[in-house]
Formats: sequence, C-alpha cells, structure tokens
Amino acid sequence: MKPSLPQVARIVQIVDESPRVRTLVFDLSMAADPGQFVMAWLPGVDEKPFSLMRAQPVTLTIARVGPFSSAVHRLGVGDRLWLRGPLGQPFILPPIEAGQPPAGGTNGEALLLVAGGCGVAPLHFLAERARAQGWEVWVVIGAQTAADVILANRFAALGAQVRIATEDGSRGEQGLATDAAERLLHSTRFRMVYACGPEPMLEAVEGLAQRYRLPAQLSYERYMRCGFGVCGSCSRDGWLVCRDGPVRQVEIQREER
Repeated sequence: MKPSLPQVARIVQIVDESPRVRTLVFDLSMAADPGQFVMAWLPGVDEKPFSLMRAQPVTLTIARVGPFSSAVHRLGVGDRLWLRGPLGQPFILPPIEAGQPPAGGTNGEALLLVAGGCGVAPLHFLAERARAQGWEVWVVIGAQTAADVILANRFAALGAQVRIATEDGSRGEQGLATDAAERLLHSTRFRMVYACGPEPMLEAVEGLAQRYRLPAQLSYERYMRCGFGVCGSCSRDGWLVCRDGPVRQVEIQREER
C-alpha cells in the first residue's frame, strides 16, 4: 500500500493517559521510523496529522483539543479510522561505535530527549528504538501541571532516566522542560539532543544545542492538509514540515577564531 493512500484500521485498545489525552492501538502495522507521522481521516469529519507513538502495531496518542480530536475520542474499540502514511522525515540515531557496551551505558555518553505536551509520543517511539540499539536515554517531560504529564511510566519501563518539569511545580521540578534539560547538560555527557513540542520550546532547545555545541534534531508540529508537500499549508519560510520535516537537523555553528 502506497503511503499516499489511506488504509482502514480498527481500534483494538484504548488507554486514557490523562483527562484529555488517550492512546489508541490499531490492528495495523507499518514499516516506519520514529519521528514519522500519519494522516488520520474520519469520513465526513476531517483529516489531521499525528506522530506515531509506535508503528508495530500503529499506536497514536491524541489530545482532545478540537472537533476532529473530539470525534476521535468518541470512538470505541472496534471502530475504524483511516490512516495514510508513514510520512515525513524521521529522527536519526547516531551509530554506536565498535567496543561500546550494550544497553545501560555508552562510554559515558547518552541521548537527551526533551518533550513538551503530546511531543512525548514520537519521542517514546525514538526511546524504544534507541534502547533496543543499546543507547542510554534520558527524557525530560514538560507540562503545565501534574495532570498534564503523560507517558512517564512508559519511558521508565523502557529503562530510560526520566525527569519531569511542571510549570506550577505540582510534579517533578518546577519550571520549563528546557530548564530541567539545561541542568542535565551541566552534569551529564550527551551525544545528541532530540526534542518535540511547542515551537518556543524547540527554539529554546536549539539555543541550548548551540551553547553546548551539541547536535540536535527537532520535530515540528504544524497544521497541514496534504501531508506530502503539495498544499504548502505547513510552510516555515519555505521549509515544508510535512515533506522536509517534521524533523529538522540543527547544524552547530562553528566558533569564530
């Protein structure tokens, strides 16, 4: 099946992650990589993009924020959703060099994942893949309140080191995810940083990456209609989130001598 054609998928499991976020597991698998997304279509309602939380089976974590997501939240086990994908450019894991130990340590290096809101979904997929390859993974999850923190237990179950930051201090550290990430950058050696969430957070992570001379990959969330670079609705100054992204590689600027 071509990624541009929708496939019918039935819901086989529903997990409520928070009062407004739920995870849907489907009877469908895809050959996809972390960071890629699907276009989900409900006939007579709309079609919207969602990052993959898993690909085998396809798993989506969806927040109820508007008419389409509210309609999806009304679906039950056995109901159908049409999925088109996988689409977009994925995250890329750095190779583990010969002689590095298996999962639990990589010569003192690790991967840092910074998530805001439902940006945790593609980063969970990435953490799962990274742990399978032997990387030590640290995850910072940022949210407004304790009730908004999702997937923390899932990351911990993968063996990732989890740090939580809430703006009101009701769970974990008080402050922003980028504040907690910067504290980790002071104390831990990282090979690369990955992030997904609101664009102001991504800008802040990019600033940290430049400051600490650390390669970064940022995943953007934008409104889109087609999903493969035709309509232009997701353009960021000519960079199309659906086709050129959603993952953007951050180039570390060379210091002037």
